[in-house]
Amino acid sequence: MHRVALARIPRLRPQRRTFLSLFRAKIPVPKAVPGSGKLLDVDDVFYPLSESPFVDLQTRANNIRSLAPCPVCLAQDKPVAVKYECPDCGWPTHCSEEHWKHDTDHAKFCTRLRESNEDEHDLRSGRHFHEFDMPGFPDTEQTISLANWDVYWYTRGFPSFDRERSRRVASKVLSYPMSIAGVLHQNSALNLRNQRLTAEGLRSMTALRSNLHVPTGTPEQTGGRSNLEKIRIFILGARAESFLPFGIWQQMAYLFPSANFHIYFIGPQISMPATVPVPEVETEQILEKDGKRLWRPPNPNTLHSYKRTRDVTQHYGFPAYTVPFSQLTSFTGIRAQYQDVHELFQPFDPYTDVFFNFAPGFGMPSPTSPGLAQIAAPDEWGPVVPQVLATKCMMFLTGFSPADVERDVRSLDGVDGVSGEFDFVLSPGENPFGSEKWEVNDFDPRVIIKPNWGIWGIRGKRRDIQEGFVFSL
Repeated sequence: MHRVALARIPRLRPQRRTFLSLFRAKIPVPKAVPGSGKLLDVDDVFYPLSESPFVDLQTRANNIRSLAPCPVCLAQDKPVAVKYECPDCGWPTHCSEEHWKHDTDHAKFCTRLRESNEDEHDLRSGRHFHEFDMPGFPDTEQTISLANWDVYWYTRGFPSFDRERSRRVASKVLSYPMSIAGVLHQNSALNLRNQRLTAEGLRSMTALRSNLHVPTGTPEQTGGRSNLEKIRIFILGARAESFLPFGIWQQMAYLFPSANFHIYFIGPQISMPATVPVPEVETEQILEKDGKRLWRPPNPNTLHSYKRTRDVTQHYGFPAYTVPFSQLTSFTGIRAQYQDVHELFQPFDPYTDVFFNFAPGFGMPSPTSPGLAQIAAPDEWGPVVPQVLATKCMMFLTGFSPADVERDVRSLDGVDGVSGEFDFVLSPGENPFGSEKWEVNDFDPRVIIKPNWGIWGIRGKRRDIQEGFVFSL
């Protein structure tokens, strides 16, 4: 018999920690240079904001130090600005290390702040975002569910997200277009069965959906139907929405392959392409008014200039552009208050027109009209909401928390031209397509929100002719 020679397998020696190794200097993990504008690794995403490789995050840390009060000092009625950065989350949170150590409540917010810190650096990392490798036209036989993010991504054919951070990034950029699609689509999860869609809402939604979808039994036509008017979507008070790449908005349009959309971004802080001249605007974020320090959101970045971008300032009387982006969608941006351009869009048709207002802050105190909420302020939403209600078109609104939604809904009571002049078409509640990314408020890092958490809708009240009334001469 032949002996089989067994290959000698070298044994792995266990690592031994010698006595002298305890005194060896530990090799520091390399970190990016503050202000360099780049990270060393895709997972190198945590930095104290003051040491961030990105200048805009350093600037944000300085703004927080100018605005946010130390919570420990605030509890003692001695407001002092924050200076000390928490080493665990990287945000300026307290006036000193001593107060940071004594604040037991900080642990409630620290995990979310750390998560937000990592997400902000990840978004600026320059890595390839496979989350943005989005599918094109869906198959005509493909059934897409709009129940929630997970089911939508799966049935739509998105690449799988193996990390929670990827989910947060994808939901952040898709939240605005999908909040619209999640309401308007005939397969919406917001319906009569779960009592989110009201009877009045069903009437209005049926009219609008008659132009969004082809009749039952008819195959959907890709590329839109030229024999129908465009569906006009007016996004009021737009800011971040106007800066989204138009390709992201296409994901909404793909769910309505037989419809044609014209999306209008209207607001004093919309993003504009460099090809459209705009007047100089004040860039200071921290303002002094009546002895109070006010924070104003930063002006939006310049919009990417797309092919066929046209300057239409002369038509609207305000800085404006329009882009015929694809067969399904066109975009127009107008840097103006909505009340100044409302008449230019007459006449309105509930069958083709709909309004959206993301986080309007109706119930927030007005910075321009002391003592009034923004819904009643003449320089803010005061003249806008009555104009929208008069069109009899639906208006959908979002909020960043249950308290924010409730505050906005309650603010409608007692406002001239609004109170008693509307019906609910969508009852207030959670939005299946709210962003899953935490956003930190600069005026108080303890205020951490998820944009578009909730959604609700209203429409100008219809006054039908009384039954049994006979008119005769």
